[in-house]
Amino acid sequence: MRVALLVCDHVKDELVEEHGDYPMMFGRLLPKLSLDPWFVCDGQFPDINDYDAFICTGSKYSVYEEIDWIVGLADFVRAIHIAQKKFVGICFGHQMIAHALGGQVKKSARGYLIGVHQFEMKDQPSWAIDQATSFNVLMLCQDQVHDLPPDTKVWASSPSCEVGMFTIGPHFLGIQGHPEYTKDFNRSVFENRSERIGEKIVLEAVKSFNHQPDSLALSHLISAFLSESNKKPRSLNRGLM
Repeated sequence: MRVALLVCDHVKDELVEEHGDYPMMFGRLLPKLSLDPWFVCDGQFPDINDYDAFICTGSKYSVYEEIDWIVGLADFVRAIHIAQKKFVGICFGHQMIAHALGGQVKKSARGYLIGVHQFEMKDQPSWAIDQATSFNVLMLCQDQVHDLPPDTKVWASSPSCEVGMFTIGPHFLGIQGHPEYTKDFNRSVFENRSERIGEKIVLEAVKSFNHQPDSLALSHLISAFLSESNKKPRSLNRGLM
């Protein structure tokens, strides 16, 4: 399986040596997959026909910003949907699915969600290997999916994030959290933004690190989703961008 990693941000230079960049983080999360990184945030887009599946990373940007590469990425996601190829969106990528396919994303009235958060599974996907009733995941977001696109199935929710995981048909999976992050990286990022986020929220996030994120279980879930058999995807006559 050929998988393109659509990278939507750059890790700050001072954090790369200790924590790695996004391709390295996703390589650690999904070690059995060969991921080709494409920095879409720099205007680099692959040809859809060259890949079987796509994974879209998080970002400090918002999916509704009128920035050329973000507008282009929304068009690209719609083309992947038409082609019926597998797509996994993480945080910003999760929100991009909703934004591109007819839903709405906006800033949450609850403010920032950071640290380890627990989500309850509303149902069990047939393709999930670990049939867990809940999972912990590292969070770092302010935007959330507010209105869902047509034909959406919500799999996981929490009191502070109603759309924690969803699918659209057999091809698109969105996860609001960051299974690719480590606690140390998550903490480095939100402490760097502590004035903007607020001291109280940061202190609560640090306390949440008493709980262990279920990154391995989410790795298994993503891998199972990507490997689930489905009908042959459509081939597009041309690549985008």
